[in-house]
Amino acid sequence: MAQVPRGTVTDFPGFDERADAETLRKAMKGLEYGSSLEDDVVGDTSGYYQRMLVVLLQANRDPDARIDEAQVEQDAQALFQAGELKWGTDEEKFITIFGTRSVSHLRKVFDKYMTISGFQIEETIDRETSGNLEQLLLAVVKSIRSIPAYLAETLYYAMKGAGTDDHTLIRVMVSRSEIDLFNIRKEFRKNFATSLYSMVKGDTSGDYKKALLLLCGGEDD
Repeated sequence: MAQVPRGTVTDFPGFDERADAETLRKAMKGLEYGSSLEDDVVGDTSGYYQRMLVVLLQANRDPDARIDEAQVEQDAQALFQAGELKWGTDEEKFITIFGTRSVSHLRKVFDKYMTISGFQIEETIDRETSGNLEQLLLAVVKSIRSIPAYLAETLYYAMKGAGTDDHTLIRVMVSRSEIDLFNIRKEFRKNFATSLYSMVKGDTSGDYKKALLLLCGGEDD
């Protein structure tokens, strides 16, 4: 089968997660589901997990702008105080900072946190939280660090081991094919010692495989 060098994949430097979240909310309201996405989330979840999901859906993250180093230091210290230095955990502090600060600011905060505490922020989340909240906070951190790397990991675990998570595989491949699939391919190759193309080829079959390989766009040596 002939391979297309890059398929339809293009970089999308103007990605705006706030606009995407707002578009999703409006689309849900316009469809005949009988309720908004936020209402459904509130009705189906609880606790700090629900609170984090609602904050993300509200799309109130600060826009990327000039980095305020004093605020970076303050937020890193606040996270340290809310977790490692506290008996118990101040989950609300993690939710507020992770859900409202800009992407570029949070990347700086994660670096500063490592300097202050000696831990990666992921290590603290693993120790201080559990269950759905832990998984959600880790997903936020991974996507803040690198959306392509996070989605490459998502695709890898959708195919790793016995069986295939076809829903996740289709969702990521189709939704990112016109956005950043080429970058996801590069991260996949770098992090998992195989290519996305090769793993899809070995894990699927028939017309389904052909369609996914065309979306993938080509092999990465």
